[in-house]
Amino acid sequence: MKIAVTLLSFIVIFSCNNSKEEKNAPPRPQLKDTSIAKNESRINPYVNLDVSPMDMSYFPVDFPKLNMTNATGNPLIARVIYSRPHLQGRELFHGLLNYGEPWRLGANEATEIEFFKPVTIQDKKIIAGRYILYCIPQEKGWTIVFNKKIDTWGLKPDSTKDAYRFDIPVKQTNNRLEYFTMVFEKAGTGADLLMAWDDVEARLPFTY
Repeated sequence: MKIAVTLLSFIVIFSCNNSKEEKNAPPRPQLKDTSIAKNESRINPYVNLDVSPMDMSYFPVDFPKLNMTNATGNPLIARVIYSRPHLQGRELFHGLLNYGEPWRLGANEATEIEFFKPVTIQDKKIIAGRYILYCIPQEKGWTIVFNKKIDTWGLKPDSTKDAYRFDIPVKQTNNRLEYFTMVFEKAGTGADLLMAWDDVEARLPFTY
């Protein structure tokens, strides 16, 4: 009988102590919501993601890939580096760009074109090298400018550093491109630098 009473007393005392410890214990950590963790993992801790990603086009087209397989056949002629803005519900010449105002042909850093050998554009000999590239758009045509003030951000034209200017026609197409696009296309004895956005398309031909 005494043993039973002693055992019961021990159980009661132990239960009371445990109850006090639980009340005084720090709150247990909550399990992290996996959906929140998943969203947090998408944040880049090193740099903000750019809504106008940088792109690069070559002529011959896909030259680096061809070069890796020794299948180029032709040397590298030209390369253009630019950032690709997108419409985001806007129209190109209604609230985005204005006729008669210089445009950097892209976003962020000044758009850059590089020729790896001399080329000819509209009977002008273009010296091999790097140039920033911008245009002055009009409804019926664009003025394309090669400028020597390289490695700059945005566009603050310095006409004293303009190297070449070319007037080219533009046309409307049935396309409506969300992202501004610059690519080279083979044409005759040379190539065209195609510039397209929204339903507008312009081409700058060159030979070499």
